[in-house]
Amino acid sequence: MPEDLINKDKSDVCTYAVDPGALRPCVFKYVYIWLDNGNSFWAWLTYVGRKSASGWRWNSQRWVYFGVDLNCIDYFECY
Repeated sequence: MPEDLINKDKSDVCTYAVDPGALRPCVFKYVYIWLDNGNSFWAWLTYVGRKSASGWRWNSQRWVYFGVDLNCIDYFECY
């Protein structure tokens, strides 16, 4: 799924939280994540908690470890 699939409004404020129960089935799967700030990326999640998620994110060259506040996730899709 290309990064420019969906154009989102860019914002510096993370306001609405993704339900951790909805994101938890994506652990140990590929997931495409769109953030509230307009960024989007492929990830391989290894952890989903009440307020955050972490795992490995593809940065166009390699996988790098990352963490994200669930409030900053606008949308996601598991594969």
